[in-house]
Amino acid sequence: MDNIILEKGRKIAYFSMEIGLKKEIPTYSGGLGILAGDTIKASADLGLPLIGVTLLNRRGYFMQKLDSAGRQTEHPQEWSPSDFMQPLPAEVTVTIQNRDVKVKAWFYEHQSLTQETVPVLFLDTDVEGNSMEDRQITHSLYGGDRKYRLKQEMILGIGGVRMLKELGYSITKYHMNEGHSSLLALELLHQNNVSVSKVKELCVFTTHTPIESGHDVFSHDLVMELIGQNSDFEILKKYGGEHQLNMTVLGLNLSNYVNGVAKRHREISEKMFPGYKFNSITNGVHSYTWVCSHFRKLYDEYLPGWANEPELLVRVRSIPDSEIWDAHEFAKKDLIDYVNRECGNDMDYDTLTIGFARRITEYKRPTLIFSDLKRLRKVNEAGKIQLIFAGKAHPKDEQGKKFIEMIFRYAEELKSEIKIAYLENYDMDLSLKMVSGVDVWLNNPRKPLEASGTSGMKAAHNGVVNFSVLDGWWIEGCVEGVTGYSIGPRPEVDKSLEQIEMMELDDLYNKLEYIIIPKYYWRKDEWVNLINNSIELIAYYFNSHRMMHRYVTEAYL
Repeated sequence: MDNIILEKGRKIAYFSMEIGLKKEIPTYSGGLGILAGDTIKASADLGLPLIGVTLLNRRGYFMQKLDSAGRQTEHPQEWSPSDFMQPLPAEVTVTIQNRDVKVKAWFYEHQSLTQETVPVLFLDTDVEGNSMEDRQITHSLYGGDRKYRLKQEMILGIGGVRMLKELGYSITKYHMNEGHSSLLALELLHQNNVSVSKVKELCVFTTHTPIESGHDVFSHDLVMELIGQNSDFEILKKYGGEHQLNMTVLGLNLSNYVNGVAKRHREISEKMFPGYKFNSITNGVHSYTWVCSHFRKLYDEYLPGWANEPELLVRVRSIPDSEIWDAHEFAKKDLIDYVNRECGNDMDYDTLTIGFARRITEYKRPTLIFSDLKRLRKVNEAGKIQLIFAGKAHPKDEQGKKFIEMIFRYAEELKSEIKIAYLENYDMDLSLKMVSGVDVWLNNPRKPLEASGTSGMKAAHNGVVNFSVLDGWWIEGCVEGVTGYSIGPRPEVDKSLEQIEMMELDDLYNKLEYIIIPKYYWRKDEWVNLINNSIELIAYYFNSHRMMHRYVTEAYL
């Protein structure tokens, strides 16, 4: 262990508030954390000299329980770090409210199939000598109030840089995955004689959200309370905002390389933050993680080496169609069996199955498909459909919770016609079941609020057909009728929000009734062609290996 700790070869530090590596380590809530985990895994596959830095989150995000009416309650997701990682002896302090808070770290090592490894440091304030209040800083992901959040971001950014230095790592690039870790730039200014040019050279900043509320903002009163009215406060005012501390602005002002996570997201970001130039590196997913066992077996047989060279998936046509279809059917059976066990829905294997699973919040419009029940019933008369939903609403998102209850009510209203299931406690394992087991992956966020999205990429890796609004990555991935189907007009269409939503609803129902259902039920060869196209034209490109190649050549070197 000591040799690993003191190993000087790590040059890139990747900071993320959440990192999702496996279900059993519940230090993630959704897309941002899963992307961070996929970044770690791809970096190990490629032998990149990277080290991850995150918070321990001893109580995870939360366990979701749903009652018979769809009412969500949240429960701590207790887990034991010692089952997966080792505590390090090193200790640093971060001054919060004029007191020194001790920070220790747990060492986790992700090992790739290539036998390469990437370490991850999980920062922990539940340390002897800290007050009970300070021990709880690293307990709950996205829990607590604004003060709790800023304390967490101080531990991540300031504590993370200090821990890397204490452990002897020689870092040449600090990659901030969202603004949560932007305070690392403040610490780097102290370590580099307040040389802004030097710090900018060290920093890479990636933003993942085109939503105002997704960018952390803190009042100067709170900053003064926690950090103090000293030179740090003046630096934060200068680079993070004159009237309040905007963590994204801080990251933008102190990084030489800044990017959004899709081409469209770059355009939106430049409108949100005028005067700043953004690059774009479209997200990808870790292919081996997000391919189910049935397709892994096929790819292993016909495309050896695909796991570490996912661009080989472009040769999927060397696999007989009958075997592709069988793999999909096996994955679908796994999912339907699970749904019937958990929900008692009596779903069947032959019905066209549509999946929707993500964080449940207003802009993702989880109930859009139920907007016109008369039209939905007409769709179902054209060819039977069944719907499977999953996803957590943030504990403070009352509207998100109401959406879950609404889906339960629609399921009850339509139960004699359309089978609808809602699976509780969405996590990495359930996600893999869903993205590989449904026939159609539905995604209908309100444009332009999807920065990238990655669940559809996972679905494509398993030959599942994407059906999505043209936002985020799907603008780049959609070839209409070839790689999947779009919902509604292109982003440049000049219409009101109400007109666009009406166009989207029309498109949603019409394509289901007149294109998707007939193709699935009566033109199976064309459907299998869609499956092949999803793998050949989407999975080969929208993967984290390609993404990390871009970060290395454009941001790190």
